[in-house]
Amino acid sequence: MSGAAPGPTAQDPARDEVVRRVHSLVRLVPDYPQPGVLFRDITPLLADASAFADVVTTMAAPVPGPVDLVAGMEARGFLLAAPIATALGAGLVPVRKAGKLPGPIASEAYSLEYGEAAIEIQPFTIPAGARVLVVDDVLATGGTAAATVRLLRSCGAEVVGLSFLVELAGLDGRQHLDGLHIDSVVTVD
Repeated sequence: MSGAAPGPTAQDPARDEVVRRVHSLVRLVPDYPQPGVLFRDITPLLADASAFADVVTTMAAPVPGPVDLVAGMEARGFLLAAPIATALGAGLVPVRKAGKLPGPIASEAYSLEYGEAAIEIQPFTIPAGARVLVVDDVLATGGTAAATVRLLRSCGAEVVGLSFLVELAGLDGRQHLDGLHIDSVVTVD
């Protein structure tokens, strides 16, 4: 993967190795799904059992305090959130695109570059005060992540942090997630 990654740290050589493996296994696909987009294909990483297990462990490690639920954002976030939830001894809440869940549902609209979108969850799956970790594969502009945080909070959850496999620093998604604990395994420009 191109882009700057955090430099090696003397404190955690195991994490540095995970970062190196993520860089080597995440495939860059130019102009997909549309011209000008550089898509990060995590399929090769998921197919490597050892690397996948190490990523799950790494993404679950920096969570502050206990976690009751892990919220995975559709669709690739589901692939990471389920094993992270298992590793943390937590339940899983899928955050779905509109129209994918039977009711009752709670919904949150958010803006895209060319229009609007909405995400949904089943609010009865989130006990009041539940401590929730939000997981996705990529933090880009932060719009979907911020909508997920708002949606979870509207259901009475406490969002304890967000964990991403890859963060696209040049898109400054963190600006929409002020005050939240955010951990990204790999950060690229």
